[in-house]
Amino acid sequence: MKKALFLVLAAGFFFASCESGTEGGDTATTPTDSTAVNTDAVNNPNTGMENPVPTGPTTTVTFDQMEHNWGKIKEGTVQEHTFTFTNTGTNDFIISDAKGSCGCTVPYYPTEPIPPGGKGEIKVSFDSKGKTGMQQKQVTITANTDPSTTVLNVMSEVEGGEAPAAK
Repeated sequence: MKKALFLVLAAGFFFASCESGTEGGDTATTPTDSTAVNTDAVNNPNTGMENPVPTGPTTTVTFDQMEHNWGKIKEGTVQEHTFTFTNTGTNDFIISDAKGSCGCTVPYYPTEPIPPGGKGEIKVSFDSKGKTGMQQKQVTITANTDPSTTVLNVMSEVEGGEAPAAK
C-alpha cells in the first residue's frame, strides 16, 4: 500500500514538474523582447497532424519554383539557392516557421508580414560536408495558408572527395 501511494505521488510530482512555466524548460524559446508569444501551436488540437488547419485569417502564396537542383557538386561545398514568392491573397502572409529536413539544410526566411501583392525570399543553404551520392532535402514552411505547410525541395548529386579550400 505504501509503495502504491509513493508511486502515485512520484508520478504526480513528475507530471507537475513537466508542466511548470519556464522553470527547467527550454529557455531558447523564451522571448527576449516585450512581444507576446503566440501559443496557438501549443494549444492547437491539430498539432501533430501532417497539415494542421490554420487559425486566423489565411492567404495564398505563389512560389516561382518549388524545387531546385544544383546538379553535380563536390563533397564539402556549401550551396545556396533563393526561392522567391508572391503573396497572391488578400491578407498578410506570415511565416511562423521554416525547417530543413536535416541539420545540413538551413532556411532563412522573412520574419515580417508580407502584404498582399508583396514579394519575399526564402534562402536555403545546403552543406554537403560528409554527404555523397544523390541528396534530396526538404524545407517545410509553416504559415497562415491552407494547408498551413508548404514544402520546397533542393537536390544535388554530391561527388566524393574534398572540395578545394576556400581562398
